[in-house]
Amino acid sequence: MSGWLDTPVLSVLERGLNASSLRQQVLADNVANVDTPGFKRSDVDFELALKAALGRTGSALSLKATVPGHITSGSAENNSIVQTDRSTSFRNDANNVDIDSEMVNVAKNGLYYNSLTRTISSQLGMLRMVIK
Repeated sequence: MSGWLDTPVLSVLERGLNASSLRQQVLADNVANVDTPGFKRSDVDFELALKAALGRTGSALSLKATVPGHITSGSAENNSIVQTDRSTSFRNDANNVDIDSEMVNVAKNGLYYNSLTRTISSQLGMLRMVIK
């Protein structure tokens, strides 16, 4: 977002949407590989994603992009947020994807994403009301 829409609340909500989108991609990868021998499930560490969304990434400095061509730190953060569970196996082929729990996670993530979009819609509705 840019300009007058660049408020702290909308910025955090936007980052929450990005984290939810990343989790959806990871969960979709798990579901797609439910029958792949040796595949290990991954998930997004919500605590790290929340810290990243709030700009509290530990001692690392966040990069500010003032020109669209600037490099952002988003991709490096996403790699550390995604965690692969290599400690368990549910089947003889070493795959540890449980389709039922993955579908529950997909549903929970969908509810989270919908709540964020409703909150953003509410924030934009308030801005629209102020403009009128």
